[in-house]
Amino acid sequence: MFTGLIEELGTISALEKEGSNLNIQISCSKVLSDIELGASIAIDGVCQTVTKFDDKSFWVTAIKETLDLTNFHQLQISSKVNLERCLRPQDRLGGHIVQGHVDSMASLERVDTLDGSYELYFKIEPKASRYIIYKGSIAINGISLTVAGIDETILKVCIIPKTWELTNLAQLKLGQKVNIEVDQVAKYIEKLVATGLTSLA
Repeated sequence: MFTGLIEELGTISALEKEGSNLNIQISCSKVLSDIELGASIAIDGVCQTVTKFDDKSFWVTAIKETLDLTNFHQLQISSKVNLERCLRPQDRLGGHIVQGHVDSMASLERVDTLDGSYELYFKIEPKASRYIIYKGSIAINGISLTVAGIDETILKVCIIPKTWELTNLAQLKLGQKVNIEVDQVAKYIEKLVATGLTSLA
C-alpha cells in the first residue's frame, strides 16, 4: 500500500528483455536507505518487487501483464520515474490509499502554465472516468492528486510548483501515456451495488 506522495525521482539505467519480461534497473538514493530483497516500490504508480540492489540502484522484473497494462513500454535509458516506498503502519497518510495496481492509461492533451501553478489535461478512457469524481482523489504515475475537472474523456488536475519540481510530470510530452489508478472505494461500491449487498451472515 502507498500514499501517492513521491519520495524521489529515479533514473532508468538499464532495460534488459528476458523472454516476455523486462528487467529494469533504476538508479536512485533515498529509497535505497532501507531497501531489501522482495520489498515493494511504486514506480510511476506501479507496484513492483525488488529483485536485487546495490548501493546506487535496484532492479525489478516487469512481467508481460505489467507491460501490457502500464506505460512501462515507453521507458528508455535516462527516463525519470516517480518512486515511493510502501507505507509503514506508523506513517501519516498524507495522500490517499494507493495500491500500485494500474487501472488504465491516459495521454497528456494540454498543459496550461499559470501564475504559480500548472493545469494538466489528460484524455482518459471512459471505463476509468466512471470512477472519478470532481474533487476526488486520483493517482497519476503514482502521484496522489485532486481531481479539478472530469467528463467522459478529459481529466483535469492542478499542480503546485513543488509537485512539478519533485515528480516527472514536468517532463511529460503531449500525447505521452501516464498510469492511472482510480480510488478503490468507487470500485468496491459498484460491485456491492451490482451484487445486491448480500450479507455474509
